[in-house]
Amino acid sequence: MKLDSLVRVNSLKLKKLQRSTSDQISLIWEDGHEGINTLKTLRDGCPCAGCQGETVLLHHYAAPAKNPSVPGMYELRGAEPVGNYAIKLSWGDGHDMGIYTWEHLRSLCECGECSGRRAKPVGETNAHQ
Repeated sequence: MKLDSLVRVNSLKLKKLQRSTSDQISLIWEDGHEGINTLKTLRDGCPCAGCQGETVLLHHYAAPAKNPSVPGMYELRGAEPVGNYAIKLSWGDGHDMGIYTWEHLRSLCECGECSGRRAKPVGETNAHQ
C-alpha cells in the first residue's frame, strides 16, 4: 500500500448516516464516497470481542455461533459517535458493544464500487476514492 493511500485511510470520517430502506443505511463520507450497508452486514460485522472472539494471554475465546432468529438482532435502534474516529451502534436485541471505527465501517461498504474492488483477482488494484 502506498503512503498516500495510508494517509487517505487514516483521514476517513463519516459525514452522514441515514436509513435508506427498512434494512439498509446509506453513509456519506467526507471524501465524497456514498456507501450503502445492509443492517445484516453491519450486525454480522460487529467488531466487539463478544461477536468476533478474542485472544487474552495466549488463550483464544471463540465467539458464540450467531443465531439470526434472535428477535431484533438486525434492527438498528441507535447510533452515537465515539470521539472523532468511530460510531457505536445499538441493536434491537440489546447488543451495543461494537465500536465501528471509520476504517472498519468503510471496509464493510456494499456499494457497487467497493464490492467490485473486493471481487477483483489478486494482483489487480484500484485505489479507493
